Amino acid sequence: MAEKEVLLTPEGLVKLEKELETLKTAKRREVAERIKEALEFGDISENSEYDDAKNEQAFIEGRILTLDKLLRNARVVTDDDDNDVDIVSLGKHITLRDLETDEILEYQLVGSAEANPALAKISNESPVGQGIMGKKAGVIIDVEVPDGVLQYELLKVYRK
Repeated sequence: MAEKEVLLTPEGLVKLEKELETLKTAKRREVAERIKEALEFGDISENSEYDDAKNEQAFIEGRILTLDKLLRNARVVTDDDDNDVDIVSLGKHITLRDLETDEILEYQLVGSAEANPALAKISNESPVGQGIMGKKAGVIIDVEVPDGVLQYELLKVYRK
């Protein structure tokens, strides 16, 4: 079974590679030292420091496996991949206007591995991302959500 391709911006690739390197080096060493110190306390059956360190170790190793898989299946999308600067595609910044509230929203469209709504990075797989992909400024987009349909006007498409 083929694994799913992961789309990344160049910035997203660098960020994930740095996180992986930090986990494989510094974080692994730190948690190994914590386990060693906890073992020096003696009996591990009621040793919360040991349990915490082992849980952190399991989390770190799981994240390393996840990042390795993401990076193995990554395809970096660059400016060279599309020549039409006016069309929404991965990595581009967009400005939307919510037609119901008149609120102006600014996002960067990224792959799902990079999505972080708190940083205004939305996934191309999200309802809004799917709705705007391939569109040009000036169009109205209907986005189906559980409560009905949201309408946005795509005001601007650009690269930073």
